[in-house]
Amino acid sequence: MKADKALVYLDDVAEGDRYISREYPLAVAQIKAFARDFDPQVFHLDETAAANTFFGGLAASGWHTAAITMRLMVESVPFASGLIGAGVEISWPRPTRPGDVLHVDSTIIAITPSKSKPDRGIVSLQSLTLDQEGQEVQKLISRLLLFRRTND
Repeated sequence: MKADKALVYLDDVAEGDRYISREYPLAVAQIKAFARDFDPQVFHLDETAAANTFFGGLAASGWHTAAITMRLMVESVPFASGLIGAGVEISWPRPTRPGDVLHVDSTIIAITPSKSKPDRGIVSLQSLTLDQEGQEVQKLISRLLLFRRTND
């Protein structure tokens, strides 16, 4: 696991490098506010109605979980050029619930230097969003553009 917060370039990373985020507690009010603005479905908005749905209770929108994940990744993955996305695969194996305390465990799973643009490459990053019990609530495989260190 990378211990320091020094910015890293393509030249600095290796498969297996890990980055662990801080914890993020999720409250009912946050779930409902996000849902009102972006995913207004009953299982994200109303505890009583949500009890009779597939989720069996109030659940955060998957897109809310994704947004929290992005925030935690930006804070914990120190890519010098930022987290510039080139594509993702995302899954939500279990719902995120009120009171969950999330953190993200990101691991570099592949590095592909560009053949046509030698100043950059694509880093594949697996980011698992885990709750307070270590249960996976989201799995994200992202392909991120990362530049090499310049000689300026």
